[in-house]
Amino acid sequence: MAERRNFNTPKAPRMSHVFPQAVVADNFIFLSGTPGFDLSSGQVISDDFEQQTRQCFQNIKIILEEAGSDLSKVVKTTIFMVAGNDFSVINKVYTEFFPANPPARSTPQVMPFPAGILISVECIALQ
Repeated sequence: MAERRNFNTPKAPRMSHVFPQAVVADNFIFLSGTPGFDLSSGQVISDDFEQQTRQCFQNIKIILEEAGSDLSKVVKTTIFMVAGNDFSVINKVYTEFFPANPPARSTPQVMPFPAGILISVECIALQ
């Protein structure tokens, strides 16, 4: 039987207490949608798309490291964005966090999120 446990760290912002930051199952870590929230304020870091995008990946990096993994072990990302014309910004930030062997990715456009969130990223990583 597969081992499964919820994972949260106080070192990264948590979107909601209704669901965990991540679920660890066997050797996989499944991260919930992670917005560009600032840990100290609990709000989006800025209304700037690039800053929110960079903060999303910084939060993901922290959660993965706290769960015993890292960005090099990410195998799949899903990037949910409100505006459909921000691929160049996403690609710029993506290459900063995944400079070699980037993970598979899909990037659907979605309806507006609450609280000024312009982007949310979820991913699957090996532990």
